[in-house]
Amino acid sequence: MNTLLSILKLAVRSAWSRRGTLGLMLASIMLSTALLLAIERVRVDTRQSFRQSVAGVDLVVGARTGATQLMLHAVFHSGSGALPLRWDSYQAIATHAATDWALPLSLGDSHRNHAVLGTSADYFRHFRHGDRQPLRFREGRPFDKLFEAVLGSEVAERLGYANGQKIVLNHGLTDGGALATGHDDKPFVVVGILAPTGTPVDRTIHVSLESITALHLDWVAGTPMSGFHIPAAMVGKFDLTPKEISAVLVGLRQRTDVFRMQRFVNEFRGEALIAVLPGVALDELWQAIGIMERTLLGVSALVVLIGLCGLAATLLAGLNERRRELAILRALGAGPGQIFALLMIEGMLVTTAGAVLGALLVSFAGALAAPWLLSAFGIVLNPGLPSGNEFALLAGVVTTGLLASLIPGWRAWRMSLADGLTPRA
Repeated sequence: MNTLLSILKLAVRSAWSRRGTLGLMLASIMLSTALLLAIERVRVDTRQSFRQSVAGVDLVVGARTGATQLMLHAVFHSGSGALPLRWDSYQAIATHAATDWALPLSLGDSHRNHAVLGTSADYFRHFRHGDRQPLRFREGRPFDKLFEAVLGSEVAERLGYANGQKIVLNHGLTDGGALATGHDDKPFVVVGILAPTGTPVDRTIHVSLESITALHLDWVAGTPMSGFHIPAAMVGKFDLTPKEISAVLVGLRQRTDVFRMQRFVNEFRGEALIAVLPGVALDELWQAIGIMERTLLGVSALVVLIGLCGLAATLLAGLNERRRELAILRALGAGPGQIFALLMIEGMLVTTAGAVLGALLVSFAGALAAPWLLSAFGIVLNPGLPSGNEFALLAGVVTTGLLASLIPGWRAWRMSLADGLTPRA
């Protein structure tokens, strides 16, 4: 034990005497480890954010299309649905004996590149995110009249909107293009702002279905009717029940009815519909982009490996300069095994210190970047100590560093006392 402690002290002093060279290797290992852990943390937290985008929803129903396409459109408000579904089909689903609640969704309009979602006031009571957390209002209230809007937290923050402000919605999912047309004659009043959720809700403007219908009373085939205009004050005289919607979020009375309800929707006779289990569809979506995350993780692992190879090369290159030092240690009674242990411990000290500093760097940077990732990409980053997967990666880095240190250790072990005292020219 005393011998091992003496070798450890000697290794620390020896490494300190060469702190310039080994410091560069330490920085290389620290940064490469930080890159590896950062990619793993973002990968895990991104997947978790995907899963937390919608909770408590048993089925997502839409016109028959791909499950991934339907989820992207209905939950993430990205892309476009293949076809809308009829209002009477929604009513048949909403009044089914197994249905507890059904939230109609109407998408297609936007405001300054933020999606506009038409839905019912029940959306704020039944929609869940994260660990089945309800939507909360940072200020204001839900809409209960025509032309009232509730903003997601990110919309309000980015655009600087507050309650009472008037906004104009744009027809279509993009603003500013040649085909973009604004509903300038029917402005909306902001009546509520939601608390942050880390989901697409934060980037969405919520209005009533009746408001969406009222906006398009004087529109045909996606364009305003020439020579015909219905002012905002007159829309209340019309039947504002929508004829079509984009999708439906369904909550069931009993989870055991999910497959029975899915079969009912998939075999619906009124029109071709599809019912998707959110968890299954999100897994399919993640598998579609899984090759990208595996590639990034592989590249970062390769960077770590290159850094550790550089450490082995540095220790090997330094052996020629340390021949006399090692020979003196041999002359003082150090055996080949102790010389081997000295080189191994030096390599392990640098590798372990680099791995630990890399983990601390990721935790510190994660705490700083978490608000930005949440606002920019909707990713809820969990800063803090490494998780189980990250500890496994750290153990892999240290183990690889141990293997890399075997080469200079074995080389030093083979050096003889005579070779150290009389080095070759």
